[in-house]
Amino acid sequence: MHLSRSQALRDLETTPFDLCIVGGGATGAGCALDAQLRGLRTALVEAADFASHTSSASTKMAHGGIRYLQLAARRFDFRQYRLVRHALRERAVMLRNAPHLARPLEFLAPCFSLPELSYYGLGLKLYDRVAGRDRLAPSHILPAGEALRRLPRLRPENLRGAVSYADGQFDDARYALALVTTFVEAGGCALNYAYVTGFERAPGGQIAAAAVEDRISGGVFPIRARAFVNATGPFSDRLRRLASPAAPPRLRPSKGVHILFPLDHWGSDSLLVPKTEDGRVVFAIPYHGRLLVGTTEDPASPDAEMLVTRSEIDYLLRQINPYLNRPLAAADVVSGFAGLRPLVSSRSAGNTSRLIRDDEVEVDASSGLVSILGGKWTTYRLMAERTIDRVQSILGIPVGDCVTASKPLAGAEPLTDAQVRALTERFGFDTARRLARRYGSRARALARLAEESADLSRPLIAGAPPLRAEVVYAARHEMARTVEDVLARRTALQLYDWRLAIQAAPEAARLMAPELNWSPEEIASAAETYIQTTTRLLQAATQNSELKTDNSKLTTEN
Repeated sequence: MHLSRSQALRDLETTPFDLCIVGGGATGAGCALDAQLRGLRTALVEAADFASHTSSASTKMAHGGIRYLQLAARRFDFRQYRLVRHALRERAVMLRNAPHLARPLEFLAPCFSLPELSYYGLGLKLYDRVAGRDRLAPSHILPAGEALRRLPRLRPENLRGAVSYADGQFDDARYALALVTTFVEAGGCALNYAYVTGFERAPGGQIAAAAVEDRISGGVFPIRARAFVNATGPFSDRLRRLASPAAPPRLRPSKGVHILFPLDHWGSDSLLVPKTEDGRVVFAIPYHGRLLVGTTEDPASPDAEMLVTRSEIDYLLRQINPYLNRPLAAADVVSGFAGLRPLVSSRSAGNTSRLIRDDEVEVDASSGLVSILGGKWTTYRLMAERTIDRVQSILGIPVGDCVTASKPLAGAEPLTDAQVRALTERFGFDTARRLARRYGSRARALARLAEESADLSRPLIAGAPPLRAEVVYAARHEMARTVEDVLARRTALQLYDWRLAIQAAPEAARLMAPELNWSPEEIASAAETYIQTTTRLLQAATQNSELKTDNSKLTTEN
């Protein structure tokens, strides 16, 4: 089964639902899957593309949170400890339910004194202890020579060793899409580019329907349901005010920035920078052929444009370069991304230093709107479980068993040896391996698609991994409706290289056109919209306002 907007529109306009969930990121998709599997007829609507904001702007780590455990110990804060414990348990669930999208990754924390080595060694043993049976691998101390062999870019001067530990890595955008796909295959109804503009009330004031604008066609239609969940992350206050205009703000969003570099001579492991100028930790992680470095944390408005600025790049370089024998340079940045964290303040909260990544289920008494606030990617499933427990209680339904902890996601079915051989024969070893890691068992559908035309087996653009078949697949089967949907989230070409993505935009639009019935004018407009948007990202990061685009070419005026 594939994601179909036309079918979803028909179902949404004609079907009464038990539950409508607003927000198609990790939490919303997780809530939708949980509710549908419990027997609730569920609709999921997203104002933009699935996972187009916070849920595709993470550090790509399924982790408990080293810093949160450190804060728990320093402040004797049981909430921080509980968050780490829950996240470590959920980390194991993520890796088990989508092994094609999530896997263990080894990190090294370099130490330049014996006290540092002891301190971080003990701290990471505590991390192991909190994980318990969900531990991925035991942490251990590496001598300096072994640390340098595994991370050749480490600065050797005064290096006394490193502490090695395991955490999880995952493909956030495709993981969220797998949740949506699994939900639809379980009988649910999902629609992207569906913006909730208001609510219709029952005589008692409870929400009876949501007015939804289809941002593709411009049409407006109602979705009727017995209950409504607000899972819009950092944008939750907008929906809360739609339901109850006097609702006080609860979200205190913060902006996180990541930048990507070529992976040249890095090594196979990831780097934890344990000391930074503001007390955070910074990671450098191999990710889909690039080195991902992040993150920052600064207060931000939900309305702020999510640009990576040169000052934010400079901040990250100041944190990581003291640990490297050859510094990373701003000129070497090939891509980057920024997103908002949905931090939620307690009702008595003062400053942001007291905010943690915990979550809260809020029920508005006047409208009945259920809002799931705060949280982090790794605990999305547990957040969804708590939310749907509350929904069932509100509906007067006995709280059913949550089965998502053992529910494999779309693509998780193992490929047989014969299927792996067939993929390898069709695409070559490296490409077959990449497709298996991004699509899992659904890579077979890509192979069938490539049989339609030899052209679809070719790269979308020279010098980057995605195939032309992936563009067609995204438009035909994954509800991609813009060039950005394809290049930023379905194929991750935009993360691989801004410039290559800009150059690939016209060809991506051309490949999408037959699937979406675009006219020549619409093809040109779709490509130009993407080129302008991505050029602005590049300009902000390079501080070069003279970057110009001419169709598929990116040039710099001298």
